[in-house]
Amino acid sequence: MRTEPSPELAELRPAIRRFVEEKLEPVAQEIDRSGAIPEQAWTLMREQGWLGMLLPPEEGGGGADLLTYCLVMEEVARSHRCFTLLLDATSGLTPMGIARHGSPAQKARWLKGLADGTLRAAFGLTEPEAGSDAAALRTRAERVDGGWKINGRKHWISGGHAADVVMVMAVTDPEKRARGGIGAFLVEKGTPGFEVTRVDTTIGSEAIKLGELTFTDCVVPDDALLGDPGKGFAIAMGSLTSGRLGVSAACVGAADRLNAMSADHAKQRVTFGQKLSERQAIQWMLADSATEIEVARAFLYETLRKASSGEDPGVATSMCKLFCSEMVGRVADRAVQVHGGTGLVRGFPVERFYRDIRHYRVGEGTSEIQRMLIAREVLR
Repeated sequence: MRTEPSPELAELRPAIRRFVEEKLEPVAQEIDRSGAIPEQAWTLMREQGWLGMLLPPEEGGGGADLLTYCLVMEEVARSHRCFTLLLDATSGLTPMGIARHGSPAQKARWLKGLADGTLRAAFGLTEPEAGSDAAALRTRAERVDGGWKINGRKHWISGGHAADVVMVMAVTDPEKRARGGIGAFLVEKGTPGFEVTRVDTTIGSEAIKLGELTFTDCVVPDDALLGDPGKGFAIAMGSLTSGRLGVSAACVGAADRLNAMSADHAKQRVTFGQKLSERQAIQWMLADSATEIEVARAFLYETLRKASSGEDPGVATSMCKLFCSEMVGRVADRAVQVHGGTGLVRGFPVERFYRDIRHYRVGEGTSEIQRMLIAREVLR
């Protein structure tokens, strides 16, 4: 039986899917042609109220709950991963960190623009020597008169090259580090000492860029500090639930689209006088993918219900992220196999999906980190 997050959202899904297919899919094709995200993508999603969905209405956001956010994430992921990045950029770590921990001045400065997509944000944690291991951070923030001086380098920062503001995680107390010695600093584009030193293109869409950010005696004022000087790591961890479940929803949506494309192709493609859909080998691939998608969806929605009702989902968010991100990889691999040569050629959606979804096993905590957290709970 098909699982749905709630009766109300089940009624909303057809309208969302219709909009994605009719309005966003042509934009997805333009993204593939140009290698850039056009302003039209921001405009269309802004008009639907999908930018800043999780931010409070009084701050210019949509005030949506996590279930609704993940439903939209699931549906836009059926078209192009870039659309999921727009959702995350306006309801992800940096916007939500400011909404939850920012001063009135910080909220007034950033949230409305981040909520409507006229300002862009990035989250600066990963370094050449540190990513999941926050205790290894080398970027330092030292107190100076009237502010803080930041020195260090961040890399693989999604959207960092185009961000108007970056939440930079920096060590404020070398003795405490992740146990109360990491601060979160809102560093504005154009601040002296802050520069984008490299832009990398990922394995996926040409439009998805990662920035290397370098800070050389970069002095920011006291009001650039978000929350307390040692609470940066806690601020970052505070958005893990929504981040991991959002990724899980995107994986389910992408997998569902991949299997639908595979089924359509199998019903049309004829080899040796027989449709692929009539061959047991192909049927079993479609069946395995359909089963894994439904298991992932059911687990995701149950975890979302717990999180939305105020329960602590605990390690279930890691389980969701692990299972869904690895599930979509298997589904994508089968989809390429079903499509044969078409699945290998640039310009066909299945080939682009195959490359785009590989990120999900790395971003928002690698599969290995999720397994570590799950095992820790099992062995406790």
